[in-house]
Amino acid sequence: MSSTANTTNKLATIDSKKPSTKQELIAANIKLLIEQLEAGHSEALTNYLTAMSRFHSYSFGNVLEIARQMPQATRVAGFWTWKNLGRSVKAGQKGIRILAPIVGVRRKKNGEANKDITKQNERVLLGFRNAYVFDVSQTDGVDLPEMREVSGDPGENLDRLAAFVQSKGIQLVYNPNIAPALGMSYGGRIAILPGQSKAETFATLVHETAHELLHKAERRTATTKTVRETEAEAVAFVVGKAVGLVTGSASADYVVLAVM
Repeated sequence: MSSTANTTNKLATIDSKKPSTKQELIAANIKLLIEQLEAGHSEALTNYLTAMSRFHSYSFGNVLEIARQMPQATRVAGFWTWKNLGRSVKAGQKGIRILAPIVGVRRKKNGEANKDITKQNERVLLGFRNAYVFDVSQTDGVDLPEMREVSGDPGENLDRLAAFVQSKGIQLVYNPNIAPALGMSYGGRIAILPGQSKAETFATLVHETAHELLHKAERRTATTKTVRETEAEAVAFVVGKAVGLVTGSASADYVVLAVM
């Protein structure tokens, strides 16, 4: 029997009546998450995950550059990434300039690896080059999967979450310049895009808090982006359900990626 089936059987013993404690509520919502995963989302799931896996995670500086050059941008990618997603850049469109890393092996002039700087064949950052990305509005082609939708009212839990974040020594700011990102986490600081609904703000803050608590330097380098995003979105799903938010299938779709 699979571990998922075992977990489902264990959670099946939870009383079907309305949970009376936070622990029961969380357990019931984990059960719901597992049921959504086992139900499968086939084509919609595959399309969503394929699209999300092809979008780069932009640095804070590049996010600011994107916002400066095209404030209305929502989803950006390079020319060939859009091609692979079944979309083409419209004729005459001007790209959004960002900085892309140049990675290689630094060597001595005689051709031998410089061991004082890096190990043999270790990839190092050599500098940056100009690169260009395009917003989805600058492209034509197949429709992209919809992003996560969250509704409901977290009530005072939003303020409680913000207080918890700050109690952990994490700086919390609301910054319109991070658009098109909804939130960003970068080592002791979380930025949230203002103007979201309370439900979306709560879900985004939970997601970024999970990154701060789960993905510190060592673990960040030992895991892939897929694993980190899966973990953060799973936390957002469970915590959101625990405070009464209604989430679509996107959170469950994210988690499925871990077992595909």
